[in-house]
Amino acid sequence: MLLSRWLRKPVLQPASPALDAQDATLRYLMYGLLPSWFVPGLADWVMHRRTRIEKTAGTRESLIHALMMTEVGVPIALAFVCEVNPLLLAVMLGATGAHEATALWDVRTAVRSDREVKPVEQHIHSFLESLPFAGLSALMCLHPDQVRSLLRGGRGDPDAWRLVLRRRRLPAPYLAGVSVAILLGVALPYGEELWRCVREGRGARTSRTHRDESG
Repeated sequence: MLLSRWLRKPVLQPASPALDAQDATLRYLMYGLLPSWFVPGLADWVMHRRTRIEKTAGTRESLIHALMMTEVGVPIALAFVCEVNPLLLAVMLGATGAHEATALWDVRTAVRSDREVKPVEQHIHSFLESLPFAGLSALMCLHPDQVRSLLRGGRGDPDAWRLVLRRRRLPAPYLAGVSVAILLGVALPYGEELWRCVREGRGARTSRTHRDESG
């Protein structure tokens, strides 16, 4: 039922050509900022592989990466299907703060496990940490009325603190393209990373067990 309601919504399409700053900002979010997120994310996976994460921080750090992707992915998924209102902005602000704290935890875990975090990887991290702030600030510029409502605690707005389906849904081809990019650029590589770490951890535990038994 929820899907059928969503499919009946009119489609949100930026004007062509862009007519004003609001339309340009929408284009920037949909076709600039979000697609560019996959590039440093994939580059970071390459750096983890080169520094043999499975031999050092292992499953612990890989799970932290999964947590950070969840902190980013859930607010983005909500923004795809829900209207921007004080509740959604509050979720995004909280997730952005949590992502920054988790990023610090991630680097500390890598360093303490003797995984070398090279300057190139640190530079990649700077992009990954700044992109949530860039996306959130652009979204807030698109919805200044909702920012003001959030600062007032949502007073006078009956829909301020509940999720509301978008009045105009995002184009299906766009959502399909983003889904494919998430699968190829996030789910598969980081799933492979976690699998390597779990496999290595199991192998190390088996080896220790055999040594203990033979000793």
